[in-house]
Amino acid sequence: MIVSIPFTQTSNKVNDSLHYYHHSGEFRLESGEVLNDIQIAYQTFGTLNSDRSNVVWVCHALTANTDPIQWWPGLVGYNYLINPEEYFIVCANILGSCYGTTGPRDFDPKTGERYLSSFPNITIRDQVKAHILLKNYLGIERIALGMGGSTGGQQILEWAIEDPIFDKLFIIATSAQSSPWGKAIRASQRMAIEADVSFFSSSVNGGKKGMEAARAMALLSYRTPETFNQSQRDDNEALENYKAESYQRYQGIKLSNRFDARSYYTLGKTMDTHNVGRGRGSVQKALASIKTETLIIGIESDILFPLTDQQTIADHLPNSTFEIIQSDYGHDGFLIETRKISEILKPFLKK
Repeated sequence: MIVSIPFTQTSNKVNDSLHYYHHSGEFRLESGEVLNDIQIAYQTFGTLNSDRSNVVWVCHALTANTDPIQWWPGLVGYNYLINPEEYFIVCANILGSCYGTTGPRDFDPKTGERYLSSFPNITIRDQVKAHILLKNYLGIERIALGMGGSTGGQQILEWAIEDPIFDKLFIIATSAQSSPWGKAIRASQRMAIEADVSFFSSSVNGGKKGMEAARAMALLSYRTPETFNQSQRDDNEALENYKAESYQRYQGIKLSNRFDARSYYTLGKTMDTHNVGRGRGSVQKALASIKTETLIIGIESDILFPLTDQQTIADHLPNSTFEIIQSDYGHDGFLIETRKISEILKPFLKK
């Protein structure tokens, strides 16, 4: 384990190794429940400049990790727009995940046992509260750009309301409030996980088969019929072993090999809680409080976060620009269409 130290004026370069911040004591959740002694995993890339004005904070989506160079290639990384040679990039694993930040697989210091299915419900605001703890620990006072897609964008919006530390914001394929449609999709996935009886067991790997089915279901909301019809077409004689079925099973197993079922279950419920208007009068009032210059991108073929979600944000952010990109990849376009995204984001960053 690498334990990092806060930035100082005399030491401002941090490598891209995985680091951990340990927060001692209680971490009170929005629900009133408490997690004790949480750990936050994070990575940094590049060098903090002398006036600390080049910080880019990337908030990741559902099953991603702390390395945006790995999961957002073409946009983040050397030779790309969000380049560590120009920016100091920070990405923290979200609360409830299984890539180093406290989540269901971890041990409850109160009981000495793993949380597993007893891990408390968390909200997007709880995840942002953890980001702010890390930001304060690192001594970051301004963030040049906060950016994220999907639930990463939800975190950025919440953070911009709670702690207006950003000079600019970039969000893509996201919303100000989880829709009934999105909640229904995620509830269906949880039903699949719950159908796997091992999910409720004491096994640290419980729920794996259920998560495979849930991931296959999720993929249908991430892509488009056109994508499947083009790439998974069978020959005229096929009576079984269809390409589309094989692909769905493969995607389920692929996630099962790298992710935790209870984290997947937890984080889906976390997305359901997203509502920037909760306790703030309304979604409209909450969005109107964000004065930061914001670039919003929607994907025309996205059925999980349709354009109306981004239009709502744009209509109520007083200093925003809304752009639409075309993609055959639906919601996954926010990870794939990096050339189109960069063409829009670059002039926004330079102005």
